[in-house]
Amino acid sequence: MQKTLRFIRAVMAKGLGAAVLTLWGTVACAQWSWTDANGRKVFSDRPPPSDVPDSHILSAPLAKPTAVLPVAPPAASSQAVNSGTSPAANSKADAATKQLEEKKKQAEAAEKAKEKQEQLQAAAIKAENCNRAKTGLANLETGAPLRSMNSKGERVFMDENMRSQERSRLQQALNTNCVR
Repeated sequence: MQKTLRFIRAVMAKGLGAAVLTLWGTVACAQWSWTDANGRKVFSDRPPPSDVPDSHILSAPLAKPTAVLPVAPPAASSQAVNSGTSPAANSKADAATKQLEEKKKQAEAAEKAKEKQEQLQAAAIKAENCNRAKTGLANLETGAPLRSMNSKGERVFMDENMRSQERSRLQQALNTNCVR
C-alpha cells in the first residue's frame, strides 16, 4: 500500500496525476453490482453467479466477459493446435520454412561450386608451375650456354654458380608443385 501511495505521489508531482486518476477510474468502473436473493446490493469485480437473473443485475462493465468453452480440436488439425496456430498459418509457416531450406541448399551448392572452381584453378596453376620447372630444369641439364638477367637488367651468361642456384630453385618448385 505504501508503494502505491509513493507511486501516486511521484506521478502527481510530475503532472501526470490526471491521466493516472482517469485510468484508475476506468478500472474502478469495471465493477459488477446486483441484488442477491436477500435483496442486498452486492458489488464485485467478478460477474454474479449464474442463479442471479438478469433483472437483478444493476450494473456491469462496458464489455461483458464471454464464457470460454473448451472446444475439442478436429483430428486433422492436431498439429496446428499443438503449435498454437491455425492450419492456414501453419501451412504458410511450412511454406516459408521450405523456402528457407531451399535457399540454404542453393547457397550451400553455390559455395561448394565456388570452392571446387577455386580448387581447379589452384590445380591448374600448380600444373603450369610444375611444367615450367621441369622445362627449366631440362634446359639446365643440357649443358648449353644459358643467359639470365642480372640486377642491372643486363643479359649475362650463366656460370656454374648461377646454374647451381637456378637448379636448386627449380628443384624446390618441382617439389612444391609437382605431385609424386
